Amino acid sequence: MKILMVYPMYPKTYWSFHYALKFISKKASFPPLGLLTIASMLPGHWEKKLVDMNVSELKDADILWADYVFISAMVIQRESARQVIDRCKALGVKTVAGGPLFTSSCEDYNDVDHILLNEGETTLPQFINDLKNGTTRHLYKPEGWADMEKTPCPSWNLIDMKKYASMNIQYSRGCPYNCDFCNITVLFGRNPRTKKASQLLSELDALYEAGWRGGVFFVDDNFIGNKKKLKDEILPALINWMEKKKYPFSFLTEASINLADDEELMQLMVKAGFDTVFIGIETPDENSLVECNKFQNKGRDLLGCVKKMQRHGLQVQGGFIVGFDNDNITTFEKMVKFIQESGIVTAMVGLLNAPKGTKLYKRLVGEGRLLHDMSGDNTGFTINFIPRMNFELLINGYKQIVNTIYSPKHYYDRVITFLKEYNPIMKGVKKIKLIDITAFFRSVVRLGIIGRERYYYWKLFFWSLFRRPRLFPLAISLSIYGFHFRKVFENK
Repeated sequence: MKILMVYPMYPKTYWSFHYALKFISKKASFPPLGLLTIASMLPGHWEKKLVDMNVSELKDADILWADYVFISAMVIQRESARQVIDRCKALGVKTVAGGPLFTSSCEDYNDVDHILLNEGETTLPQFINDLKNGTTRHLYKPEGWADMEKTPCPSWNLIDMKKYASMNIQYSRGCPYNCDFCNITVLFGRNPRTKKASQLLSELDALYEAGWRGGVFFVDDNFIGNKKKLKDEILPALINWMEKKKYPFSFLTEASINLADDEELMQLMVKAGFDTVFIGIETPDENSLVECNKFQNKGRDLLGCVKKMQRHGLQVQGGFIVGFDNDNITTFEKMVKFIQESGIVTAMVGLLNAPKGTKLYKRLVGEGRLLHDMSGDNTGFTINFIPRMNFELLINGYKQIVNTIYSPKHYYDRVITFLKEYNPIMKGVKKIKLIDITAFFRSVVRLGIIGRERYYYWKLFFWSLFRRPRLFPLAISLSIYGFHFRKVFENK
């Protein structure tokens, strides 16, 4: 059996880092972890190839080679996924589809030969067994959640690591919280399921032995969903492994704001090699937090929490949303003020949208306010329901936020605010690579000489060089990120 796995193209969005990747000569931020894991679940004697369309072209010859084409995609990849399916049909090759896009919108893909809903660990074995017996069905929808302790290590041999800026692994699925607008609990449940420490270390060993050195993204939707296991088992094991290997990786992940309440947990994470966390802050407005059931953020000093994490050595990236029913004309200015004062450099601000299956989606359907499916673009100028606020006022207010926080003056001021607060614990000796030198000189030319941000670039350049020299490489990296963010919003 010959299996071709295809990962569709991402458009140029906030998290694609398309314009930043050019500085380091990389094709994509992360490899398709889901497909790489699925590959390890297939019978060992089957032939397997993977084409990530974000790093290489999908050719007709690739499709014709295969008995089946496996496709996995996020909602944002919908357009490219449709093109892949159409090409496969035209060439007479059968398709098998799974992942968030197809799980949430399976009714839109009746022309796919086999759709595997929910988690691959529960669905794929049924499909393989039916394939062997000649009894395959169009739709597979198993009950229950997967046992993460049985999830195999991804097949890293199927990709060229040199084409990616970072690698990624997964420790847990699910989140104990139930925010109205979030579909994580719909897809993965509220009870965090985790891998064993030995599993996690085996995956890190595999990355290490494959020659990877650099960033590793823990793609968990809430890494600290099970704090006790982290503190008692996982982080001590990670610390020991990283110390023995002399810190070959740096980790980033996603977590909830209550991480700031636990100093021991923050200290352990930093010691284990974590230096960045993405936090869903959403809004500084208490009424809107109540509205969306974001109770873990309510009644706390959000600004103080961010500063506390930064002082402990964690760069905080933040997710923000406008468009709640309780938002008003003052919301936009308040959000800009919070983002600037917090020093959250990577501040992703998006319009509220309702994913299928969420409590928000069901409420809006009941109120007759839902318009269409969401696009999947976290920072697009679209909203899939009728907002309480005047639509034009909301869109203009949103544009005001992003145009302000990503203007050179505000962005570079925020970088300096962050660098003043940030207190990283430097572990190991980071070797300067040719790719780092190349990125530096490209930044000097593109940002410091011909860019409209050149005044602010040089201001940050010399400020960090003389005031925080240890953080000078980070300052240059953040300058490059800022260029990407501005280009994304300019081209919308």
